[in-house]
Amino acid sequence: MNMMTSVESATMKAAVVTGPGTVEVQELPLPTPSDKQVRIRLEGCGVCASNLGPWAGPEWMTFPTEAGGLGHEGWGIIDAVGENVTAFKVGDRVASLTSHAYATHDIAEENMLVRLPPELEGLPFPGEPLGCAMNIFNRSDIRAGQTVAIIGAGFLGSLLTQLATRRGARVIAISRRPYALEAAKKAGAAVTIAMDDHWKIIDEVKALTDGALCERVIEAVGKQWPLDLAADLTGERGRLIIAGYHQDGPRQVNMQAWNWKGIDVINAHERDPAVYIEGIHQAVAAVQRGDMNPFQLFTHSYPLSELAKALNETRDRPDGFMKALIRF
Repeated sequence: MNMMTSVESATMKAAVVTGPGTVEVQELPLPTPSDKQVRIRLEGCGVCASNLGPWAGPEWMTFPTEAGGLGHEGWGIIDAVGENVTAFKVGDRVASLTSHAYATHDIAEENMLVRLPPELEGLPFPGEPLGCAMNIFNRSDIRAGQTVAIIGAGFLGSLLTQLATRRGARVIAISRRPYALEAAKKAGAAVTIAMDDHWKIIDEVKALTDGALCERVIEAVGKQWPLDLAADLTGERGRLIIAGYHQDGPRQVNMQAWNWKGIDVINAHERDPAVYIEGIHQAVAAVQRGDMNPFQLFTHSYPLSELAKALNETRDRPDGFMKALIRF
């Protein structure tokens, strides 16, 4: 038997992307969770830059999207559970790993949930990107005393700066936006460098490292030039970690330089949902310990009716923009 809250609406609202750059909010029947599923009354959903490709309407994209589709950074309170759910109950506050969270409600598998502790009550917690940051950090193998360059000081880069600094590394943050560089300083970066001239940046990093360059370099932009720059900043036998979202076409790399320097290259993107869930668990613990503070990076908040504006500003990044949330 499904366990429901005593008072609930029979309908929900969900965003549907109907074409390139267009959204409509629809009222739909409230779904019922099936076996080993729960229903979440969402408090919010983060807006991810990975949405921008589909939002632009490429040839491979199919419109309209499913209700709530593209939203995958949701959190909220369980208001119904299906048969054979044992680990969660109505009233639990959770972060979820789903793909229909641009809506007031979402259905999630029981094993795709992470319980949020009382210390996080009332605070936004888009679990997927925070878990992603933890998984990238884990695969970076950053150690105390290392010099770490982080190229791209947006939301992900700032989180990684916090984690690396807490580990005892010296972080060099590189970004094209002055606001992002200021955020990197607040996150603990020892040095910030404007991303404007390739060879000038290399010279600055060589001067900071006595010519040795960096033991670890994280590329968190997702474009060709930052990838080239990241490889050039990686020292001999160092590690290049690719965290940028490279989904707009092929890339070229300087394999001769990679071979000569003997670097390790890590594609830090995960595909196993269980690894994502473990990353979210670790993110909760990191926030509780004070190793990671995402809350100051949530700079813009929108209602569901303004999802189009949230996506456009995620693309355009106006001054002061870091991370957008849809709040219900």
